[in-house]
Amino acid sequence: MLEKIRGPFKRSLDPLARLLVRCGVSANVITFAGAVLTSVVALATGVTGWLFAGVLVMTALVLCDALDGSVAALTTGPTVFGGFLDSTMDRVADWAILTGVGLFYLLHTDMSSVVNQVGLAAAAVAMMTSFVTPYARARAEAAGFEAKNGIASRSDRILITFVGMGITGLGLPVVTLSGFMVLLAILGLITVYQRMRTVYVQSVEEELTSDKA
Repeated sequence: MLEKIRGPFKRSLDPLARLLVRCGVSANVITFAGAVLTSVVALATGVTGWLFAGVLVMTALVLCDALDGSVAALTTGPTVFGGFLDSTMDRVADWAILTGVGLFYLLHTDMSSVVNQVGLAAAAVAMMTSFVTPYARARAEAAGFEAKNGIASRSDRILITFVGMGITGLGLPVVTLSGFMVLLAILGLITVYQRMRTVYVQSVEEELTSDKA
């Protein structure tokens, strides 16, 4: 869903990207620093319980994450290592964000509550799908197929997480966050299924074509 606005948003960052290029900051440095800072803030948010403040800072960091591509376009252009680093550091940030949610449940909620237990479990499932979704795409491409589809992109998943954390941080009951975590887990599972189904269909079509040949 949010992928549709990625292009216009990245173009709006061009002035800042040009400034960073003049300062000698490389795309890889931005990628690495952004993921590390996001991870530190995410974990600190879970430990302190300051959900709203943490989400504000992480939102700024995640939005700035698009800067690496803009800087790369103005300098070396996309590189193989740059793409690898970006994908790898995204996984680190995804882990940290959902670990932060888990820490919040463990440190700041009553874990004897079924609602909180469900929220924590859903966050764990969502974390799993956040790793499996890009892995499915990478493994599909290695096998000669394509699996970029899915109901929820990474941007969508981050938005759901941040909205749930943010409005809970504003004073809504923790059941609100649990609801968002359940939604996130369900959408993640659907996305994994969609990618697996897509590769299955492509593999069957390839086998049928080979048999006819």
